[in-house]
Amino acid sequence: MKLTSWNVNGIRAAMDKGFRDYVETERPDVICLQETKAQPEQVDVSWAEALGYHQTWNCAVKKGYSGTTIWSLIEPQKTSLGIGIEEHDQEGRVVTATFDQFHLVNVYTPNAQRGLARLDYRMQWDVDFLDYVKKLKRRKPVIFCGDLNCSHKEIDLANPKANRKNAGFSEQERAGMDQIEAAGFVDSFRHFCDQPDQYSWWTYRSNARERNIGWRLDYFWVTERFMPQVSSATIRNDIYGSDHCPVELEIEA
Repeated sequence: MKLTSWNVNGIRAAMDKGFRDYVETERPDVICLQETKAQPEQVDVSWAEALGYHQTWNCAVKKGYSGTTIWSLIEPQKTSLGIGIEEHDQEGRVVTATFDQFHLVNVYTPNAQRGLARLDYRMQWDVDFLDYVKKLKRRKPVIFCGDLNCSHKEIDLANPKANRKNAGFSEQERAGMDQIEAAGFVDSFRHFCDQPDQYSWWTYRSNARERNIGWRLDYFWVTERFMPQVSSATIRNDIYGSDHCPVELEIEA
């Protein structure tokens, strides 16, 4: 079973930049997209429906902003939107799909923004989101994936020293990632790969992607007891279509 997570930075823009080609060629069993920036009726998804994808969308109240969706060839037992907290559920940041062996949560974590202007909100989000997935984990294993807008360790970005007080690498955000580990989740990519220079996002400026000056912001976190069923976790930096690339997880399910 192959799962893909991808921040497409606007699904309408990404559609003809490589996203559709990726889906039609690779046919992941489940696709989790973040930052869709669209209502489903604004997107031609007939081709994906023809391939057999069941779709669940969570759109922000603010049009053209944020948004997540899960597409699955395997129809989920059930789906839900948000985490049940009104303050957090206005921006379409979470979709959950329940399958036979696990819950899958697709998340687009709020950015702390320039000057850490939204850091307080981001830190409250981290606490509330982790509480949400911990509650799910009581019933069956949880896989949660998406753009978490944070590089956890120094190995996860090209210039750690220059970014210690910047959004995505502040001490507070990284401590939030530590709490994910402490709650019994495994960073699946780092379970398989301890190599540097492995990134999933690059700014469009200064030819950063060509120079591989990037950040690892996109993750699959897996309940520790489910990890024996995970066979691989990869970053597909060969795939274009957004300022992020897809990340993939393969499981024996």
